[in-house]
Amino acid sequence: MQRIISVLCLILLSVSLFAQDRMTPELLWKLKRVSGLGVSIDRQQVIVNISSPDAKENKSTSVKYTIPVKGGEPEEITTTLTNLLRDRSVSPDGKLKITVQSVKVNKVAGKDFYPTLDKSNVQIYESLNFRHWDTWEDGEFNHVFVHPIGDREVGEGKDIMPNEPYDSPQQPFGGDEDFTWRPDSKRIVYVCKKKFGTAYATSTNTDLYEYDVQSGVTVNLTEGMLGYDTHPEYSATGVLAWLSMKRDGYEADKNDIIVRNGNVTTNLTQQWDGTVNSFVWSIDSKKIYFNAPVDGTIQLFEVDYPGFTKKMPVVKQITRGDFDVAALVGQSGNSMIVTRTDMNHAAEIYSVNLANGEMKQLTHINDAVYSKLALSKVEKRMIPTTDGKQMLTWVVYPPDFDPAKKYPTLLYCQGGPQSALTQFYSYRWNLQLIAANGYIVVAPNRRGMPGHGVAWNEQISKDHGGQAISDYISAIDALAKEPFVDPTRLGAVGASYGGYSVFFLAGVHNNRFKTFIAHDGIFNTKSMYGSTEELFFVDWDYGGNYWDKTNAAAQKSYTQFDPSSLVDKWNTPILIFQGGRDYRVPDGQAFEAFTAAQLKGLKSKLVYLPTENHWVLSAQNALVWQSEFFKWLKETL
Repeated sequence: MQRIISVLCLILLSVSLFAQDRMTPELLWKLKRVSGLGVSIDRQQVIVNISSPDAKENKSTSVKYTIPVKGGEPEEITTTLTNLLRDRSVSPDGKLKITVQSVKVNKVAGKDFYPTLDKSNVQIYESLNFRHWDTWEDGEFNHVFVHPIGDREVGEGKDIMPNEPYDSPQQPFGGDEDFTWRPDSKRIVYVCKKKFGTAYATSTNTDLYEYDVQSGVTVNLTEGMLGYDTHPEYSATGVLAWLSMKRDGYEADKNDIIVRNGNVTTNLTQQWDGTVNSFVWSIDSKKIYFNAPVDGTIQLFEVDYPGFTKKMPVVKQITRGDFDVAALVGQSGNSMIVTRTDMNHAAEIYSVNLANGEMKQLTHINDAVYSKLALSKVEKRMIPTTDGKQMLTWVVYPPDFDPAKKYPTLLYCQGGPQSALTQFYSYRWNLQLIAANGYIVVAPNRRGMPGHGVAWNEQISKDHGGQAISDYISAIDALAKEPFVDPTRLGAVGASYGGYSVFFLAGVHNNRFKTFIAHDGIFNTKSMYGSTEELFFVDWDYGGNYWDKTNAAAQKSYTQFDPSSLVDKWNTPILIFQGGRDYRVPDGQAFEAFTAAQLKGLKSKLVYLPTENHWVLSAQNALVWQSEFFKWLKETL
């Protein structure tokens, strides 16, 4: 009798699992999106923003809540955040406030030069940086203004960067993390790259500038530090910390935590073989907590601040597991409040015990959805590479995976090229969604990804078509040997450097793949150099320009590592996505690739998104993107 009951229970369980829903594009765009705004002034509440996408209306609505740091039900905030959350723009003494205002500095429009021709739409440029990311230069710049709290804010106050053709906060991604008050309220530290035109386009040298509110004098605090210097933050005791990269032009350089106390400057993470994402000071100013990629995940770390002593700072990893500590929200007592994701779950708020790394989930915004979903199994594998290394590779299986069956399998090519491939949760490249459609996903941490030591991260520069491509082939070849993988139904997909990888693999795959999908990928390295807006990227990663025939490293980038030079070997269907406002990888790259595929008579399709940049941010455009993605795979794989 007991045996019968056990068998019945197993049958019911299998029916229940089979009845569970799978992730769909429509369901993905119904998930609520959770972000942490900070810990309350009394450190007893977490302030969170919950955004609800509305695909039908093509917009999102947001509501802010408080949640007790020890756990409990969220409570909607119906008043302003003034009494709950520290306002970075307000001076510590409460007398002054920073605002950011757009200031017209340069003439660009035809009517700027010819006022009587006020209906012209001409744009006139005399140097580079005429467009950036997804916006054309219009002669206006973000400037920091400071004024008494009682001012109306907009249009009033003192511009601390008068007539300067520079942005602070930085464009296009800078925000209030680009400025901070000194604890005595007498000075402001702000981030700025004080270069213009061609010099701006070829450099990553942002600096920290200190502005004296009373005298109006500005001092460069990071003079001689040539890479990115960002995210200034004072401790409670008045010690300044920031993130710093050493080399000008290298956007993916090792990111270190620098502290300065008086005239003493210390690199807290110099001896640590990793790169920092973001950080916060501890409440007692004795430590800094930061998150960073490690072994295919993002984890929480701490580093001692030794003050004036010569003691070597000690870095300690606090959390461990197959998840990402995606963002640091703030400290409350012995806990750090963070957001956490994994490949099966969107961001939720967690508290981390700083003594032992134990985590407690505080928000459960999407639990009801996930409780009805059949989730994917995510497996970590170590795969040998052609140069004798071991490469971490994530393998994501369909929810009802049966090892006795054979599955079509996709090689996922990560962008960057130096972006970590961790336990991320994307609303476009969602590996759970891909697996839910019946595909095994192979996601290798190929050369160029942080989290495996600085040397591994740097190896891809000037070698875009070299070892990283070999790493991709090693990963897919290893999985193709498994009995549950159908070696006749392999595909490769990716965006940005992943799109480049797809274009390149199309010419060297030796019939491994049956289909390709590339999004915003580099196809022609020469035309990329001549049309991208951030020249520092191609100068560093390609080794320089294409006309210097004496530069062997650069010439390799424009010949051997140029996907367009391999089109004669293309023989496989390819789908190409491209954003019209992507000025980092301009749309000509996709047009050239699609033209080549069409003229070769290959089954091919171009999906053009004229108002999207390097990503797909609109809900309805994203749903079209995903529909075309899976339609293509169904047709070709």
